[in-house]
Amino acid sequence: MTIQTSLAGAAAALALAAGAAAAEPGLIIDLGGKFDKSFNESAYNGAQRWAGETGEKYRESELQSEAQREQSMRRMAETGSTPVVVLGFANASTLEEVAPDYPDTMFTIVDMVVDQPNVQSVVFQEHEGSFLVGVLAAMASKTGTVSFVGGMDVPLISKFACGYAQGVKYVNPDAKVIVNMTGTTPTAWNDPVTGGELTRTQISQGSDVVYAAAGGTGIGVLQAAADEGILSIGVDSNQNYLHPGKVLTSMVKRVDNAVYEAFKTGGDGDFQTGLKVMGLDNGGVDWALDEYNASLITPEMKTAVDDAKAKIISGEISVHDYTTDGKCPAF
Repeated sequence: MTIQTSLAGAAAALALAAGAAAAEPGLIIDLGGKFDKSFNESAYNGAQRWAGETGEKYRESELQSEAQREQSMRRMAETGSTPVVVLGFANASTLEEVAPDYPDTMFTIVDMVVDQPNVQSVVFQEHEGSFLVGVLAAMASKTGTVSFVGGMDVPLISKFACGYAQGVKYVNPDAKVIVNMTGTTPTAWNDPVTGGELTRTQISQGSDVVYAAAGGTGIGVLQAAADEGILSIGVDSNQNYLHPGKVLTSMVKRVDNAVYEAFKTGGDGDFQTGLKVMGLDNGGVDWALDEYNASLITPEMKTAVDDAKAKIISGEISVHDYTTDGKCPAF
């Protein structure tokens, strides 16, 4: 009887393990669109890379409204997906409520920390990468005035702006940095018309390099910059190709790696919950150099930005994180 019970228990455990191994991971894409050429698209590319390498499938859900956040998470968990990757800080409060109801489902949230035993929180050192592109902006500027267009006016985006301004002032303490946010609601992530209008206003104030951290809105920023003959800086994905020779660089935020690693470790049984920080030291953020912007980056600029990168990694340069206290020493 004891032997039969043990065998039955072992069989059940094997069946459970097989079910876990067969579970498809899931990706919930945030507002702004899967093909925003920025944050969401980077995440999608990471999932696609995993699928291409493994031959496995994953489930995908694309949010169309705020009201869909909770139902999308619950539906994904109830269909058996694990891990489930949710994108964006706006999902944090919802995941805090949902995760405890599905203790056997592993979740990854990108851009916010959720302290639950079955959640992996991935955050990026965006201020470090933004510092580097700020160095390049200051060196490329002829007017001594550069600018920044953010998406939704939240601390995370001010973190980009503050890092950028610190990089600019590191090179030119007398430089002027103009900062504008697109809006205060999630629609600010997908408003390229307003992004273009803000850019033109900044140009009228003397800006000749503009950095966009605004999701789909940034497409309008880069377009307006190209049309008006100034340089732009892309974000999240490498956006240099969008306007060859007119995009100075892109602050690459490897959301694709975060998604890829979550899917991969989930499938391998190596998924780890808790906090994961991605910065310059582990390839989480960086600046982009390729055939589309090589003509814009002089040897002096490359030397300067590589030097700044090394000093940030070593700790010789400390880039202030706006989200720690809501302040920016560059302003």
